[in-house]
Amino acid sequence: MRDAYHEELDSIGDGLVEMARLVGSAIGRATTAMLDADLKLAESVIEADQKVDELQHDLEARAIALLARQQPVATDLRIVVTSLRMSADLERSGDLAQHVAKLARLRFPERAVPRDLHATILEMGQLAQRLMAKAAEVIITKDVDLALQLEQDDDEMDLLHRTLFQHLIDERWKHGIETAVDVTLLGRYYERYADHAVAVAKRVVYLVTGEHADELQQDIQPVTGVEGA
Repeated sequence: MRDAYHEELDSIGDGLVEMARLVGSAIGRATTAMLDADLKLAESVIEADQKVDELQHDLEARAIALLARQQPVATDLRIVVTSLRMSADLERSGDLAQHVAKLARLRFPERAVPRDLHATILEMGQLAQRLMAKAAEVIITKDVDLALQLEQDDDEMDLLHRTLFQHLIDERWKHGIETAVDVTLLGRYYERYADHAVAVAKRVVYLVTGEHADELQQDIQPVTGVEGA
């Protein structure tokens, strides 16, 4: 019985990793659809979000059933409760990737992003994907140091977001109000996506240590970039 119980716990973790990989792929493909005005790719991202939703519902059902049957305590209880919260973060990340794809679809056959901002949006999309890949690695390895680094890596996304905003308020902006709204929304989508990746990593810290990440006083050296997927 105990072996079956721990297999169920492990399967919940596996489900979280699969969700992280799916939403990581989604943000990358949504970014490509946005920049290339690729309607078919945008539609595929939108449709694929249903799989993420199904995984979350399945994970929630299994976690709740585990709570009812086994009444876990201590570390096992933290695993179940924290997993439920992580699944919500990951599901929301999938929604944000879908929002990017829906904006690409809305503006098709035009591009929502002006040519002079393509590089910035591409960098934000690639960074978002790398952050989620690192979050998936944290779920697998339970590496607290790596999890704490993720928040520092997110500073790069904040910088890109500020750069984007500077373009919008520049008096030389010539792309009109509708495009400004589109770019503002995109910047927010990527920023929030990165925040959810960080939240996942912070929840792993709590799962492993029983302490919240903000409460830990660890000397983590800043990193200049994020490791590739």
